[in-house]
Amino acid sequence: MTETAPRPTLEAVAARAGVSRATVSRVVNGAAGVRESLVERVRRAVEELGYVPNQAARSLVTRRHDAVAVVIAEPEARVFADPYFAHQLRGISKELTAQDNQLVLLLTEGRDDHARVARYLSGGHVDGALVFSLHLDDPLPGLIQSAGIPTVFGGRPGWSDGRGGVAYVDSDNRGGAREAVRHLVGLGRGRVAHITGPLDQTSAVDRLDGFRDVMVDADPRLVAEADFTAAGGERAMRELLDRCPDLDAVFAANDLTAAGALRVLREHGRRVPDDVAVIGFDDMLAVAEQTEPALTTVRQDIEEMGRLMARLLLRGLDRDESAGTVGGAPSSVILPTTLVRRASA
Repeated sequence: MTETAPRPTLEAVAARAGVSRATVSRVVNGAAGVRESLVERVRRAVEELGYVPNQAARSLVTRRHDAVAVVIAEPEARVFADPYFAHQLRGISKELTAQDNQLVLLLTEGRDDHARVARYLSGGHVDGALVFSLHLDDPLPGLIQSAGIPTVFGGRPGWSDGRGGVAYVDSDNRGGAREAVRHLVGLGRGRVAHITGPLDQTSAVDRLDGFRDVMVDADPRLVAEADFTAAGGERAMRELLDRCPDLDAVFAANDLTAAGALRVLREHGRRVPDDVAVIGFDDMLAVAEQTEPALTTVRQDIEEMGRLMARLLLRGLDRDESAGTVGGAPSSVILPTTLVRRASA
C-alpha cells in the first residue's frame, strides 16, 4: 500500500508564501484589508501546494457553510416526472456552482416530512433555503420562518399579501394568461375554455384570473380544474367536452396539461387548430415542440427564475455578513412572459 501524502496545512501555505498564518487565513476566507501583492503570493502558494481549506474551521470564522437547501413541496414522483422542476433546478445549480456553493435537495412526500425538513433547516447545516411549489395551506413557510433561516421563494407566496420582508421570484402569470386568451379571441374563437392548475397554488389562481380578465362573461362550465399534469389535462378535457361540446378553444394552465388535452381532442376527432385551438403555458421545449401539432404557449424563463432565486439569496447573505446581521430580505422579482406561436393556435 502507498502512503497518502499529508494534507497541506495553513502553516505550509504561510511558509511557502513568506507571510504570517493570519494573512493566509484572511486571504482564504475572503477578508478585506490584505495588500494585493500578498494576496497573489498566497494564492500562488495555495495553488502550488494544492491546499484545500478546512470547511469546518472556515465555518467557525465566517459562520457560512457555502451550502443552500432547495426545498420542493412536492413528492419525488412528481418532481422527477415534470420537466419544469428540472429547468428550475438547473438554473439554481448553475448559479450556486458559479458562487462555489453546494445544493442540498429536500423533497416533501407528505406532511410527516415537513417537521424533518424544518429540523434540518434549523440545525445549522445550510446558509439559506430556496423553496418552491408551495400550496396555500402548506405549513412549510411557518416552519422555515421559525427556523430563522434566510429564504427566497419560487412563486408568489399566497400568504404574503404583497407585504414586505418576503422575497420571491415569479413570472407574470396573470399577464401571460391574458395575452394567451386575447390571442384566442383574436382568432375568432368565442367558446374559450380554461383548464386550470391546482387552485391551492398562486400561479394557477393568477392564470385563472388572467383568463377571467378577458372572458368576463364566460360560461362557468368552460372552466375545469386540473393539477399541472398530462393525466389531469386529459381528465379535464373529457369533462369539458362532455359539458360544452361546442367549445372552440382551450387555454391550459401549463404545457403538460395542454399535451393531455391534445390527446383527448385527437381521440374525439377534433382537429387542432381547425376545430379547437389550444394554448399552453411554460414553453418547455421537450413538451411544446413534441406535441402534435406543435404547441402555441406562453413562455416563462424557468431556468432564469432558478438563477435569480439563488442570486437573490446569496446577495442577501453577503449583505448580512458584511453588516454583521442575519436574515435581511432581498427584493422580489417578477419576470415578463411572451406568447410563442406555433401550430396549435
